[in-house]
Amino acid sequence: MRSKLVTVRRVLSRVVAALAATLVVSLLLPVAPASAHGQLATSTPLKGTVVREPLTQLALYFTEKPASNAHFAISGPDGSRVDNGWSYGEPKRLDKPVTEYFIVNGVFEPRLYHTGFPAMVTVAHWPAKGRYTASYLSVASDGEAVRGEVTFDYQGPGTPAPAGWSVPTAGPDPALLAQAEGEGSTNPGATGSPVAPTGAAADDPAGATPEQRGDGFPAWLVPALIVVVVSVIVLVAARRRPAARGAATVDRRPVGGAGRGGAATRTSANPTRKSGNRAGGPARRGRR
Repeated sequence: MRSKLVTVRRVLSRVVAALAATLVVSLLLPVAPASAHGQLATSTPLKGTVVREPLTQLALYFTEKPASNAHFAISGPDGSRVDNGWSYGEPKRLDKPVTEYFIVNGVFEPRLYHTGFPAMVTVAHWPAKGRYTASYLSVASDGEAVRGEVTFDYQGPGTPAPAGWSVPTAGPDPALLAQAEGEGSTNPGATGSPVAPTGAAADDPAGATPEQRGDGFPAWLVPALIVVVVSVIVLVAARRRPAARGAATVDRRPVGGAGRGGAATRTSANPTRKSGNRAGGPARRGRR
């Protein structure tokens, strides 16, 4: 019983050690990155900050020029919209470059973006203090949807709405929605499709700096192979040890049993010899 418990403990300890090693290796190895393109790089104001002055425009900087039919909206604390259209702004160099990934021959290839392409969203007025949300929807030059939102807290003075302004109710363009949902054409030459920032090809957007390629081995495959190999080793080790011990036990028992059986045979033969001797004793005496 003790030997079985010791064996189980050893197997469990090895399993725990193998899982811990696998976890460490998985954490150290790079995880397969998301292949989002044309993402938001930065904004003015930044997400989660406090604004104390009534801004006339919000700037959303992307890694490539937003689509011409991109949709932007700004909602106030009560949910009503306060935006009044948008326009392209002057590109600027980003304080912190953004890394995006492209799949080249089945391998994720990183590219650094140093330039931000802004969409300047006009704020009609600031009706009240509280949480404001700037949402956006566009399509990147490779056809992928670019969507998200920037929230911030406004603690400045309230401002009135401009004369003749009405709360916008228009949603995203149907062609934009179709492209964002993967139903439309992703060809840059198609109607309503996004155009690359400087007319560059979709696989080489403007503002991108190609980095050194990987070794041609997908990053996600390494930790997966490690997990599979470790699992197989643990299972084989766990199965072989009980089987080996069971075989050794079976081998010992027949040997011991045969020995005992032989001893019993010899023991049973001895009384026969003794009884024969006793029977022969009186016969010899009778002859005499």
